Amino acid sequence: MPKQKDQDRSKRKPPKQKPPDTTPPPTKPPGATPPPVQPPTPVNGRVVIDPVTRIEGHLRIEVEIQNGEVVAGWSSGMLFRGVETILKGRNPEDAWLFTQRLCGVCTYVHGSSSVRCVENALGINVPANARTIRNLQMGAQFLHDHIVHFYHLHALDWIDITAALSADPAKAVGLAKTISPNAPAIDFSAVQSRLKTFVAGGQLGIFAGAYWPHEAYILTPEENLLLAAHYLEALKLQVKAGRMHAIFGGKNPHPQSLKVGGVTCRDDITTVRIAEFRSLLQETQKFIDTIYVPDTVLLAQAYSEWAGLGGSDNYLAFGEFPQSDAEPGSLYFPQGVVLKRGTAAPLNSASISEHVKHSWYGGTTAHHPFSGETMPKFTGLNTTDRYSWLKAPRYAGEPLEVGPLARVMVAYKNNQPAVKATVDGFLKSTGLSFDQMHSTIGRTAARALETTVIAQAMGGWLNALQAGGSLQQSWSMKASASGVGLNEAPRGALGHWIQIENGKIGNYQMVIPSTWNFGPRCGADKPGPVESALVGTPVVDPARPVEVLRTVRSFDPCIACAVHVIDTRQDKIFVVRAA
Repeated sequence: MPKQKDQDRSKRKPPKQKPPDTTPPPTKPPGATPPPVQPPTPVNGRVVIDPVTRIEGHLRIEVEIQNGEVVAGWSSGMLFRGVETILKGRNPEDAWLFTQRLCGVCTYVHGSSSVRCVENALGINVPANARTIRNLQMGAQFLHDHIVHFYHLHALDWIDITAALSADPAKAVGLAKTISPNAPAIDFSAVQSRLKTFVAGGQLGIFAGAYWPHEAYILTPEENLLLAAHYLEALKLQVKAGRMHAIFGGKNPHPQSLKVGGVTCRDDITTVRIAEFRSLLQETQKFIDTIYVPDTVLLAQAYSEWAGLGGSDNYLAFGEFPQSDAEPGSLYFPQGVVLKRGTAAPLNSASISEHVKHSWYGGTTAHHPFSGETMPKFTGLNTTDRYSWLKAPRYAGEPLEVGPLARVMVAYKNNQPAVKATVDGFLKSTGLSFDQMHSTIGRTAARALETTVIAQAMGGWLNALQAGGSLQQSWSMKASASGVGLNEAPRGALGHWIQIENGKIGNYQMVIPSTWNFGPRCGADKPGPVESALVGTPVVDPARPVEVLRTVRSFDPCIACAVHVIDTRQDKIFVVRAA
């Protein structure tokens, strides 16, 4: 990863709060983007973002601001899922078909965790060929998901689309060659013309989802044009990345080749299909290496102040990509826990509990997932009492961040060679320290870094795939048993726990990544990871809280259609409709 050319960093500093500008706004053509709302000063009081856009699902974020800085946050999951109750009494073998449809973005991961928890209960070890297929399927999920998140969900928190209109396309060509000489050439003049068409038409088209012109955007016009062009390129690439799922999974979303005991895609393991998968993998890997990772380096250098904001202290990773039956030892991404930014310790799954004191469920007792209860009880939204459909997972009583940064932290501290080399290369390219990875920009970077590590590993796994090899292990259902399926979704540690009674599902509990990250306060009133990470965030304008959204979306909460922002001090409601 080449180091970017040094630029005048004085121009990079995000502006501090300033008194309102009384100068009349410049005249805009009819239908053009209106001038930004001038912020009050100082910013104090409550701001509510409900729902958060450019995510999957329904999320409400409320923050308390004092003197222009977040001093407390509350994260509310606004959707009751209820799948655990639907599964009771059903055939354990069918659970994965239901759970896989929890999400239309992570379309494979719940199916994988579900079959693994049943296999754990029944004592099943799948054949090596089946394990390889599952690793390739999970790897394809990561590549697709991370590219979509960075460009199409998170990028507009950093990129000023309208600023790209003033860029010099020739300078953008030079910038592109500097940051990544091997990237495919792009016609930046044509990209700029497309953007001008959006703006001149009075709307921003695909970019209109809660994007605001804002003082916090500090990229140069050419950098904005470059990243906007890559946004469009990623739209085409992510389709190809998704096709990898369909080769061995039959379809995407929701591949259908999983099965308790292995996989069912025997007729697809041919030299032709393997070659097709390899071609798509190589094209995706080239995009990651020549566009995605260099773009991340560019952002990390430009927004270096965000290497000191949005951090966590505690991390959890269940690990992923088993290389043999010997788990967790053979996991390519290791399993472990990091507390207070210290060393990585082994996971003790018995230390996991889910709290409901501030959630819309009956009771106040924390339970381990094996004995977990799902008894919905809505009592109204009150941040001093109950305010979320999410439970509050804790490990040994502590809130832990999960996801790409957690995986990178656990792997780095376990000296995983590929991860350590990739992280060290990124730090050298950006001039950041390892401690600065504990941040919003570090979390965004970790997602890109693990993507390149996974893409590199998938080539070796594909080489190990054997046409005609065994794909299923025979088994029989037990009358009673219990099992757990721990794996890593792109968004973080995912666990499914099952109790089998009389050959049927007696109890089923899922602890998903966004529950770990976006859960509310626990029984001891400790804030969840996102709630804590938001503290210290500067907010210039409560009507356009892009600073808050940068950290929230860096966790990749798993889409809503509007944002309602409320400034209680002024008793005003600002509504920004997403396209």
